Amino acid sequence: MTDIVLLRPWWLAALPLLLLLGLWSWRRGPHAGAWRQVMPAPMLAAMQELGHLQAGKRQAGLSCLLAAATLAAGLAGPAVPRGDAPVLAGSGAVLIAMDMSRSVAGSPALNDAQTAAAQILTTVNGRAVGLILYNGEAYDIAAPTSDPSTLETQIAVLGPETMPGDGSRPAAALALARQMLSQVPDGDLILITDGGGIGAAAVTEAERLTSSGIRLSVLALSDAAGPAVPPEVFDKLPNISALAPARSPGPVLRLISTADSWRGDQTIASLRFLDLGPFVAILSLFPLLGLFRRTI
Repeated sequence: MTDIVLLRPWWLAALPLLLLLGLWSWRRGPHAGAWRQVMPAPMLAAMQELGHLQAGKRQAGLSCLLAAATLAAGLAGPAVPRGDAPVLAGSGAVLIAMDMSRSVAGSPALNDAQTAAAQILTTVNGRAVGLILYNGEAYDIAAPTSDPSTLETQIAVLGPETMPGDGSRPAAALALARQMLSQVPDGDLILITDGGGIGAAAVTEAERLTSSGIRLSVLALSDAAGPAVPPEVFDKLPNISALAPARSPGPVLRLISTADSWRGDQTIASLRFLDLGPFVAILSLFPLLGLFRRTI
């Protein structure tokens, strides 16, 4: 099924107003303008019967309301993607911070982390992407690069012996990410973790990270070794832009992609979508044709 988007969805706010206007008109009933205020009811009925005075008709009001609703729907800008739309590269950078503590690196959770990271590489749509690995310490594996394919091999070969040391300090990864993205105007950090080590220090670093304008998203790992970490632990991190399981990273992928970058930019919108609004607006003329019908 073809995806339909609305280029100017605020025009739909007119539909509830039109509905209220229609209900008010229906409750008011047909009328004959100011004549109803000065003529007795029998005389008014007789004048209408003789054709000297036309009473208002519900059909006329309904036609006007239907035309206005159709026009509002057209102004909302229903559109479909263009088949010949150019590929627009995103801006800014995305950092992936992968938890490589023993609970992740030595369990099936590592495979989920690698798969999620690979999906991120295919979703960034031209944005630079970098990689951080952490356990007890955080390491800058790759600075943001516009060629994500260079990270595919590095992610694919990760294993239990990749990282020296023990522990799990996401605070160190958050601090390193803030440093690496300090000069990036549009930065995203994707934290892939089982939740181990999220405490006061991580909360403080997350606050510093998000207050600097960097968006923080989390992909939660399951099936990690050791004691299970309760899902509520991620609620400690402030201002998370998106949180999803690593096996279903859709919300995070949509956030970091440029799928909605056209909103607010009519030039980009016209390149990516075929605006059907004018065609829908033309349909508003048909309900009005009945108003021009000659009566004898």
